[in-house]
Amino acid sequence: MIKNICLLALVSCWFAANAQKQDYPIQPVPFTSVKLTDHFWSSRIETNRTVTIPASFKRCDSTGRIKNFVMAAEHKGKFCTVYPFDDTDIYKTIEGASYSLAVHSDPALAKYVDSLIAIVGRAQEPDGYLYTARSINPAHPLSAAGPERWINEGKLSHELYNCGHMFEAAAAHYMATGQRNFLNIALKNADLLARTFGPGKKHVAPGHEIVEMGLVRLYRITGKTDYLNLAKFFIDQRGIKQYDKHSKNPYENGVYFQDNEPVIDQDEAEGHAVRAMYLYSGMTDVAALTGDTAYIKAIDKIWNNMVTKKMYVQGSIGAVGDGERFGDNYELPNATAYNETCAAIGSVFWNQRMFLLHGDSKYIDVMEKTLYNGLISGVGLDGKSFFYTNAMQVTDSFNHPDLERERSGWFVCSCCPTNVVRLIPSIPGYIYAQNGNDVYVNLFISGTGNLKVNNKELKITQQNNYPWDGGLAFTIDPSSAMDLNLKIRIPGWVQNQAIPSTLYSYQQVSVQKIEIKVNGKPVDYQMKNGYAVISKKWKKNDKVELTLPMDVQRVAANIALVDDIGKVALQRGPLMYCAEWKDNNGKASNLVVPKNTVFETAYDPSLLNGVTVLKATVKSVNIDEAAQTVTTENKTMTAIPYYSWANRGKGEMTVWFPEKVKYIELITK
Repeated sequence: MIKNICLLALVSCWFAANAQKQDYPIQPVPFTSVKLTDHFWSSRIETNRTVTIPASFKRCDSTGRIKNFVMAAEHKGKFCTVYPFDDTDIYKTIEGASYSLAVHSDPALAKYVDSLIAIVGRAQEPDGYLYTARSINPAHPLSAAGPERWINEGKLSHELYNCGHMFEAAAAHYMATGQRNFLNIALKNADLLARTFGPGKKHVAPGHEIVEMGLVRLYRITGKTDYLNLAKFFIDQRGIKQYDKHSKNPYENGVYFQDNEPVIDQDEAEGHAVRAMYLYSGMTDVAALTGDTAYIKAIDKIWNNMVTKKMYVQGSIGAVGDGERFGDNYELPNATAYNETCAAIGSVFWNQRMFLLHGDSKYIDVMEKTLYNGLISGVGLDGKSFFYTNAMQVTDSFNHPDLERERSGWFVCSCCPTNVVRLIPSIPGYIYAQNGNDVYVNLFISGTGNLKVNNKELKITQQNNYPWDGGLAFTIDPSSAMDLNLKIRIPGWVQNQAIPSTLYSYQQVSVQKIEIKVNGKPVDYQMKNGYAVISKKWKKNDKVELTLPMDVQRVAANIALVDDIGKVALQRGPLMYCAEWKDNNGKASNLVVPKNTVFETAYDPSLLNGVTVLKATVKSVNIDEAAQTVTTENKTMTAIPYYSWANRGKGEMTVWFPEKVKYIELITK
């Protein structure tokens, strides 16, 4: 099966390459060409395969999402879920299942997926329209859908959003299996869109972006320029609609929808964070495929704004719960931090694309920070419990009522769990990339990558215990001696950058230089765009070794982040840490971490599926309400990786620690 998949991928890539005159200068090595042997990500991918995917399909069934498609085919019944975008939970789960099937044969899963595709196909109307919230009862559709097709697309209907996720899922299924049953449904729908929207036809700025990304996926498979042109048309419609430009309400002035001005004039990450990430990803795709320099200038400015003024220390974005959106510059509160899991996933999509466009490691630095922290925090270690939002601070005394303190099996709006389903199995595809003789190593995950450089086979084998240990080894195994530039990312956190901006910084600067050895001997290398570049003629079984320092770093925030003044966050390698109630005598909000605190590290294989913990003697603040006194005492603090919190019940958690008692929040019940 794998051989057939690889052949299919090569054939599809050949047709796509010959149909397109330009593309990203750097191309990712597909996940089907990378086999992992590590524990950290392999175990998550396996849990996703054996637990998360089946649980997601089961919940799609039990909640009525599948029934909606059955009723749509019969044009009778009543839409039995809540949101018009509930269709996408089936699409996203099929996408994740397809990625899993591409590398792990599972006839029962493949058969079930085909049965769902048949149900979806029967729900499609003769002209290609597919949207259960209307098709079940066209005379009386769900109110959010509006009385006619597309009439409410600019805001609430999510018709094009549903299309986008369907296109992504259908493309994944086709590339994984070679079957066209889902792809044909998607193409029929895409052709309807091409007939309906465009110059001289209907004009609309999609209310929730992603159709742009989906259309690009179909363009890559088919080479049909109608799809690429339509993706660009949808993007260029933003900023045309007349909103109340003077209103401070983001819904009324268009900011919520990224629709307040043309995209080429936008320079801030704004509005609904997931919508924004999908829009910017789509813009990056279209810019790469068309060479639109105005798009590139805009997304560069937007990215810079996000990373310098609107990102949390553990990589999360979308601070404001009202509208699940970006706030103002430096508006990053801890107690009410929203940080939707879908926004983190969207950030990974966008930063990967920005790297492919520009070749700078800073985008991978942000992607890695998000992957290892603010994204996988959204799924429990059991694979079937989730966070929709990802908190920065939880206390026993107060917390925003809309934010979560414990994980849930699913949600009425379950966009995040099904987004996790499709992201996790694709992780191997983020490790390597190439451009001619340039081979990029972006993520450090044990396993083997199979590449082709100038039509020669190249195998790279990684051996490491990342993220717990900084020792990295790479075996370079070309089919025959070859010249290539091996580009190994030296993470920003090694180069005194907590994040590629001045938003966060390390309190203590390291001057340690990374030594790289080839076949046991130190070699000179050049640093370029964050990569250590080793240029030589590589021979079979050449071995590269280096060690990234894994010191515990104290992270301070820019003084503009008022919630973090006088506080410190803890980082080791790519991981941010937090203190949780379970390890700290039932509380986390009363801990003070003075500047002279010394941390010890220890790997505990029995804790939270195996984690390295940080331990230190710190101050604990105790409040005696009866005596009206505040005292401090020495306590041993234990910190765990942020991603692993809330897997042992409900209780306090904090990421930021006051350095002095005067900065602690003295809250009583």
